[in-house]
Amino acid sequence: MHNAAFRALDTPAAFLAFDVRPEDLGAALDGARALGVRQLAISLPHKIEVMNYLDEVDPVARKIGAVNTVTFENGRAHGTNTDWLGAVRALERETSIAKKHAVVLGAGGTARSLVYGLKKNGATVTVLNRTEARAVELAAELGAREAGPLAAITNAPYDILINTTSVGLGSDASPVPKAALREGTVVLDAVYDPENTRLLKDAKAVGATTVQGKWMLIYQAAEQIRIWTGKEPPLEIMAAAFDRAGAD
Repeated sequence: MHNAAFRALDTPAAFLAFDVRPEDLGAALDGARALGVRQLAISLPHKIEVMNYLDEVDPVARKIGAVNTVTFENGRAHGTNTDWLGAVRALERETSIAKKHAVVLGAGGTARSLVYGLKKNGATVTVLNRTEARAVELAAELGAREAGPLAAITNAPYDILINTTSVGLGSDASPVPKAALREGTVVLDAVYDPENTRLLKDAKAVGATTVQGKWMLIYQAAEQIRIWTGKEPPLEIMAAAFDRAGAD
């Protein structure tokens, strides 16, 4: 997506993937700085830990407690978060957020971004996680209304349901029993591989509106392009690049 955007914007840049072990994160940041890398997109499992290696973290990312975008400027590493914008814009393709009740599954960096974005746009939020203590901690920090164990989804009321766990990534598993899915709700799965996860298939089967994780990914990447180039990102070109990559 990023390389397609760079080509469309006539920007002399290349976006490359690096597999970094958690114990090597600090060294990887030092290496990127030494090599003159201009920007980094930070993915799981580094979005929280990376904050310990940055010179500056903007107030929004500090509030969220997670960084997915690092920009190097004048030798300093600046962290921000575009995940929350990506999630909000993905949801807004299908529904309004204000005055809705959202349930967020998970308590990692992506979940933190979702809770922040939902709250900022006027939703009330419940956080459910396999380790309940982490859900309680996240809810307290970011002002979610309730928190509980993942199993509570069976009886939890919601207008919007969002999965930020890794359940379903590269598999046919779902974190939500089909019986807990409801007609007339909106379901977003942050998992984007496969594009149509078991959760989304089950949700569609019961009459829910579904939002693929690819849209959250595309919108957050578009915001990264805007930050890094100062230009308007070519959203349709980025989406087409995502689809081609999936086809490959």
